[in-house]
Amino acid sequence: MTAFPRLQSRLADLRTRMEATGTDLVALGPSSHMAWLSGVHPHGDERPVMLLVTRDYAGFLMPSLNAASARQSTDLPFHLWRDDEGPHAALQDMLSACQANRPGLSVVLDETMRTDFSLLLLDHLQAPNRRFTDDTVGALRACKDAAEFDAIKAAHLLNDRAVEAAFDALRLGMTERELVQIIQDFYGANGATLEFCSVCFGPSGSFPHHTPGATRLERDMPVLLDTGCRLNGYPSDMTRCGYFGTPDTTYTEIFAVVDQAVRAALAAARPGALARDVDKAARDVITAAGYGDRFLHRTGHGLGIDIHEPPYITATSETPLSVGNVFSIEPGIYLEGRFGLRLEEIVILRPQGPEVFSNMPRDLIVRPLVG
Repeated sequence: MTAFPRLQSRLADLRTRMEATGTDLVALGPSSHMAWLSGVHPHGDERPVMLLVTRDYAGFLMPSLNAASARQSTDLPFHLWRDDEGPHAALQDMLSACQANRPGLSVVLDETMRTDFSLLLLDHLQAPNRRFTDDTVGALRACKDAAEFDAIKAAHLLNDRAVEAAFDALRLGMTERELVQIIQDFYGANGATLEFCSVCFGPSGSFPHHTPGATRLERDMPVLLDTGCRLNGYPSDMTRCGYFGTPDTTYTEIFAVVDQAVRAALAAARPGALARDVDKAARDVITAAGYGDRFLHRTGHGLGIDIHEPPYITATSETPLSVGNVFSIEPGIYLEGRFGLRLEEIVILRPQGPEVFSNMPRDLIVRPLVG
């Protein structure tokens, strides 16, 4: 029995899922899956590291040189190997401890694990039936607990302040990269780190994944700001749009369409609803306004330890949404050479519907011309 209560609870939940899905062995690499289940964040290089879990055993294949640092986060057994001997004997010893030597095991592999780690394990098993983590670790991670909610909420409240500070810092002639630095400094001054930041001035916003550069802020120019920090292990993610100067009629009309699409998706997001129906709700609004071919991406993605994780809110996803799911709703319209407009909220699904993490209004942000 582990002395780490959170691991004890999550390990018990995983074993319940393993029983329900007929899973004999779960193998996790040095990934966010491993971090979520065990709290261990091992150094990730070519040296094989794995957490193996059966219904009666759990332990790590661990390089000896990483053992001391990893031991601070777990009391599960380590099967150690040194560089001068290789991992094969230690892995075989661990599989014996797991009683995972019989043919035809139902094995769940960490889809984010290095291919050579996966093949190393599979080569030591006899005719395994393998799949990824969707119905075990992935399903458990998709439903956030209260502690995760609190961490994600704190990151978003800080992000609200950073975005407000960024729009207040707009100055004529500043570059996108300069505004990124202002945001990064704000995070750092408040105990967080920059997870990502896309500052888009004018036509830059027409590229959904624009990399901030030397584009300078000009008079009467749209501003799209998509940014997130990481605080206490969990990220934030939010997009807000505004105008430096006086917005034109086209921009305000499209802003209203995108906001309506957000509202429609929020209304469609209910426990049991399919992810595709949430995407459709947003997409139908934008299509009806005549911009269907300018909505260039899915409506959303899950968020947890990873900035992008299941559930994915796409037009083809049959995933039913569950209480505790955390995901984005972020429809957009992109007019190449002119501007892009995206509004993004991260929500947690409650029994009665979605709860938005951010406290910052989605209103069009207008900042006066300041040189």
